[in-house]
Amino acid sequence: MPPMTHPQHEGRPVRVLFVCLGNICRSPSAEALFRHYVASQGASEDYEIDSAGLIAHHQGELPDGRMRAHAARRGYTLDSRSRPITYEDFFHFDYIIGMDEANRTRLLELAPTEEAAGKVSLLPEWCAESPRDHVPDPYYGGAEGFEHVLDLLELCLPSLYEKTRPT
Repeated sequence: MPPMTHPQHEGRPVRVLFVCLGNICRSPSAEALFRHYVASQGASEDYEIDSAGLIAHHQGELPDGRMRAHAARRGYTLDSRSRPITYEDFFHFDYIIGMDEANRTRLLELAPTEEAAGKVSLLPEWCAESPRDHVPDPYYGGAEGFEHVLDLLELCLPSLYEKTRPT
């Protein structure tokens, strides 16, 4: 379940971190699409949006070329660089959003406090209309997997915005 209480932002941006295994497909896509959606709502100043991976294997790399190509066809630019999640991320971000159950399990293992663990959720939990309970990893599949990820992100991210925006 998503965190039930909204953190006190005290005049600072809402901080959202998207996480997947390598930070080259799903989480950088969620970062870019959420950034795009937030900007379309005129709320860029209200959010700090980032992404990270659970492994450092791809550190410094751009998102997967296939993911970038599929996103570009929809008008999105994926230009963040992969980085691993850090201990500090659990204190800095208000929401730490994994893409699948393995991500959530690992995030909960890494969370340094109960409060930090309470920030962890899965993206589809924010969207009642989601047809899936996770965002599947497209890395080893074909084009349809990348398109499916983008479809899920476009469906779920507006709900995330509505439920996290400052009031």
